[in-house]
Amino acid sequence: MADYNADSIMTLDSLKHVRLRPGMYIGRAGDGSNPEDGIYILLKEILDNSIDEFIMGQGKRIDVSGTDDRSVMVRDYGRGIPLEKLVECVSVMNTGGKYNSDAFQFSIGMNGVGTKAVNALSSSFCVRSVRDGKFREVEFSCGNKLADRSGKTDERNGTRTTFTPDDTIFPGYRFLKDFIVKRIWMYTYLNSGLSIYFNDERYFSPDGLKDLLSAAAGEDKLYDIIHYRGKNIEFALTHGESYGETCQSFVNGQYTRDGGTHLSAFKEGILKGINDYCGKSFKNDAVRDGLVGAIAIRHKAPMFESQTKNKLGNTDIRGPIVAEVSKEVSDFLHRNKPIADIVVAKVEKNEKLHKDMSDLRKNVQKVMKKVSITNPKLRDCRYHVGDKWPKNAEPKETMIFITEGDSAGGSMTQRRDADCQAIFMLRGKPENCFGRTYEAVITKNEELSLLVQALGISDASVDELRYDKVIIATDADVDGMHIRNLLLTFFLSFFSQMVLEGRLYVLETPLFRVKLDRTDIRYCYNDAERDKLLASIPKNVKTEITRFKGLGEIDPKDFDQFIGENMRLSPISLDNLHGIGDMIKFFMGENTPTRRDYIISNLEISDYE
Repeated sequence: MADYNADSIMTLDSLKHVRLRPGMYIGRAGDGSNPEDGIYILLKEILDNSIDEFIMGQGKRIDVSGTDDRSVMVRDYGRGIPLEKLVECVSVMNTGGKYNSDAFQFSIGMNGVGTKAVNALSSSFCVRSVRDGKFREVEFSCGNKLADRSGKTDERNGTRTTFTPDDTIFPGYRFLKDFIVKRIWMYTYLNSGLSIYFNDERYFSPDGLKDLLSAAAGEDKLYDIIHYRGKNIEFALTHGESYGETCQSFVNGQYTRDGGTHLSAFKEGILKGINDYCGKSFKNDAVRDGLVGAIAIRHKAPMFESQTKNKLGNTDIRGPIVAEVSKEVSDFLHRNKPIADIVVAKVEKNEKLHKDMSDLRKNVQKVMKKVSITNPKLRDCRYHVGDKWPKNAEPKETMIFITEGDSAGGSMTQRRDADCQAIFMLRGKPENCFGRTYEAVITKNEELSLLVQALGISDASVDELRYDKVIIATDADVDGMHIRNLLLTFFLSFFSQMVLEGRLYVLETPLFRVKLDRTDIRYCYNDAERDKLLASIPKNVKTEITRFKGLGEIDPKDFDQFIGENMRLSPISLDNLHGIGDMIKFFMGENTPTRRDYIISNLEISDYE
């Protein structure tokens, strides 16, 4: 047992603490392949400060540029950070102007933390502030000051920040243009009148959330978007033919991925407004199925449930939001009877469907009880969503791996974290569910009915999903890809809400095992990693390279490195269901010749060498 004495006590300065525990400040690290990876959080923190200037009426333009995929520059034309406090504002925790409600009434920055976190986690960080003909520019590396310059200039007021994330914190990272553009569009939707230039291309939204919903709903919307903009609240909504729900929420320009009180109040207000208009008592599900909506509020004292501000916790805002939304929705429907008729027809159709689904669910549950009292394909974890965690035990994120066959499943079972990782073992290829009804699939396919039973869900609702993450873990060969597509078809056809909520992932698995002198074993996920490894090996070291045919070939003792802390997951990300039906029809429908021609014309030979 390690000694615990005075020498065990450490005092870290604030920026060193950021580097030691980056997850506390930016969430996940990642390599930039996921829009939630830390490098995009760093960019968000710098952009947030520039957006705060726009919100305060200072500067209508922000320039963003990246000469490569490793560094980013953000330049605003606001007031500029006070020169005498520039160093403190970017390097001393809990220092900033956002504690002053007069200077920043509706701030979205991290109240004295965000820019410092960017500084601490960047190998190169340079900030330049211009105020009234004077400038000051300071350079840092990993939070340590390197240079400090000042003087006169004829530049416009504002702040320019350039940073390069530290490769030791974000190994192998690169910024992806699509993720940056998506984030920039979101800022423009939430700040009408603001122009953001990314590499000299302008992004601008004249109609705010109405523009956001137009992009999200596409041609699938049943009626023109209902759009309202008040003093501190803006919302937009429509319905589509689908039965999933796609709603986004924002506070002071911050995207609250996990919603919160403002989002639940928004939905409650829509329900109340529709019921007030037609004098009926529709239930939540009937109104929300097919709903595409967005709400943005401004609040002087938002309370979030985490440092990364994904969920709003203020309870005092519920009543006012419900009242304002319900009144505006009801008034709009009274003024626009053709749209009101479409809304009511959609809700009535949803209500009938839910009654039919309730009857179907009862039949499915009877069938599933006959199939098995216990699930023979499931190796469950000790704790899952809904269970009480043992006393003094730290809660963990729960996940279930859907594996291909008993061999891979058995190996994973041996090396998993049994507290929070469950394994479900498929037998062969699941059925292609395209064009099939839910009842036909579940009642006649034992494999998929057992999978549904393991997940704990029985219809489109995912409220009872037993795991935080559902992970498809198939081989990286043609058969594995086919099984992956079949499972994606199943989930998108019947459990699209699970995908929309970001609960579905694909496990990345290694393609190559490289033996060095028969003792040192390395794993590579792709050709590039293999080639890089081989290039670094001295010529006198004997190497043996094996290309895996399947997960079952991996030595069980090595599996923990693929499903442990260094696990690589690719999220199945959807912003909405627009075009999903057509995509599934093309890839999984009965159009074999057309699909074959498409595959051949887009085939990369290197994938099969």
